Amino acid sequence: VQLQASGGGLVQTGDSLSISCAASRRTSSSSAMGWLRQAPGKEREFVAAISLNGYTYYGDPVKGRFTISRDSAKNTVYLQMNSLNPEDTAVYYCVAGSYTDTIVRGLGTYWGQGTQVTVSS
Repeated sequence: VQLQASGGGLVQTGDSLSISCAASRRTSSSSAMGWLRQAPGKEREFVAAISLNGYTYYGDPVKGRFTISRDSAKNTVYLQMNSLNPEDTAVYYCVAGSYTDTIVRGLGTYWGQGTQVTVSS
């Protein structure tokens, strides 16, 4: 399974941005999808995950601001990011795994190449 992320870029504080990730195919080991992020000098952090049935989970720093969704027919997951602030600056990695729990714990079977999101103050 290959994950191809798109979107990302440079925005200002308070702006919105959407990133997406398309999986080449869906298997039982890639049914859950989500996003992790890593900022320079910081540990990797859970952002959001979504199950095949549409159950969603969010990391505390993004709750209420980010929304994860998926189009199962297209094997694509989306992350809508609102009210961005400089603390959201990071490389965002698309991740897929058998269960959302593995993504919440910062793990995953398949990883995308990462897309840079930079929020200027």
